[in-house]
Amino acid sequence: MVGHVTSEKFLCLAYSDICVGYGTDSIWYPMSEACLTLNVIRDSSVDENSKLPVGVWIHGGGFYQGSGADERYNMSAIVSNANKIGKPFIAVTINYRLSTWGFLSSREVAESGNTNLGLRDQRLALHWIRENIASFGGDPDKVTIWGESAGAMSVGYHLTAYGGRDDRLFRGGIMESGGSISASALGDETSYQDEFDALVKEVGCEGSEKGALQCLREVPFEELNGALNGTGGWPAYGFSPVIDGDFIRKRGSVSLNDHKFVQVPVIAGTNSDEGTSFGPTGINTTDQFYVYLTGNQSDPPLPSPVAKNLLSLYPDDPSQGIPAYLGDARIASKGLQWRRTNAYAGDHMMHANRRRQCEVWAETSTPAYCYRFNVRSADMPYTSGSAHFEEVAFVFNNIAGLGYHYGKPFTAETPESWVRLSEMMASMWAGFIYELDPNDVGSYSGDFVRWDGYADGNEVDILFDADANATTSRMEGDTWRGDAIEYINSIADVYER
Repeated sequence: MVGHVTSEKFLCLAYSDICVGYGTDSIWYPMSEACLTLNVIRDSSVDENSKLPVGVWIHGGGFYQGSGADERYNMSAIVSNANKIGKPFIAVTINYRLSTWGFLSSREVAESGNTNLGLRDQRLALHWIRENIASFGGDPDKVTIWGESAGAMSVGYHLTAYGGRDDRLFRGGIMESGGSISASALGDETSYQDEFDALVKEVGCEGSEKGALQCLREVPFEELNGALNGTGGWPAYGFSPVIDGDFIRKRGSVSLNDHKFVQVPVIAGTNSDEGTSFGPTGINTTDQFYVYLTGNQSDPPLPSPVAKNLLSLYPDDPSQGIPAYLGDARIASKGLQWRRTNAYAGDHMMHANRRRQCEVWAETSTPAYCYRFNVRSADMPYTSGSAHFEEVAFVFNNIAGLGYHYGKPFTAETPESWVRLSEMMASMWAGFIYELDPNDVGSYSGDFVRWDGYADGNEVDILFDADANATTSRMEGDTWRGDAIEYINSIADVYER
């Protein structure tokens, strides 16, 4: 239940405007520059003396779209379930600046100290929560930061921020399909200099006596937004987080290898078929796959010896591709080697990074609970498998499908076993936020599998799964595509992350 928060000045009856973004996650909600707000969701029984743990949701969307107001992230169901099982927590969702508004980067921006503003917005929200959440019944010493995709990468950045400095802003982290190692190449302020210069020229700031950055600040919102809004509503410029020597001091793989991170318990996981959301289409031959790996479609383009090794590790054998349940079938409409290339895409963007995150937590004897989600949402294409984002509705216990304009996760034909899986996952997430242990699920009495922690000599993850008749979740060794993922992680420097 969401209560109305009142004071002498404010009556909070609706979510505020979201930050300006570009893409299908943003188009459903009113946007404005006045967007740096957060939302506090709690059970109606909570008061300022409750001192409950806090779960802070950082939305995804590639750092260019999305918001804390997205109905798919409605916290009411998971908060209600947590209260029901005796593991209550207060949920907070936040907004942060996106795309060029939040991640403009160049030498000029770096010199002004205004890099990675979207991440700094998130950090400011965490400071606000630490200073104020007690007034809402929360315990500022029991905050878990939590996100998916770019939100999970944001959690990863906060874990390594300022060289791994612990500002006591959180005591745990949850990373769904993302983490401290970037999904793509992570550059510095010079990486986007050409894009910055192009934007400056487009809006008439080239050669301005005020300087390019100040001139950009003075461009009217409508004009600047028009320049930033690309074809089909997508961003015209690809600004993302960068190494700035301050908030992000090193690439994620280096920070993890050096153990320069806040050592708090985490949940970290990915979905089996992540690659169907990211991989290329139209590749029919091994030669075309090689050209893809070594060309500009790859981020970054890979050296020939690396590409040849990857071709060997990802052979032209559909039975080794994704989704696994398609067997030996090829999907000609997407490319005869689509399942091969998508297996690689999911591994190098998501699975390898997640595995390394868990390994490093084990190296430092820090609790980590790792997972692989293996269920396809009801309204998604059969060939998509358990794609990126598919676990979100299960975690949020969003059986009603709030906010899903397409690809609804649950329908009237959905097996009851899927609903039970959602109840188990929502209870485990609540247990982690409450006790830093997903096995502490209070009075929850449904289907359950004990979730063992990841440790040296016990490298395991939980497989979240269900079929038409029952939940089939189980613990498994974290060996899935072991040789290929080990190779990808061994050349993190080549991937520039």
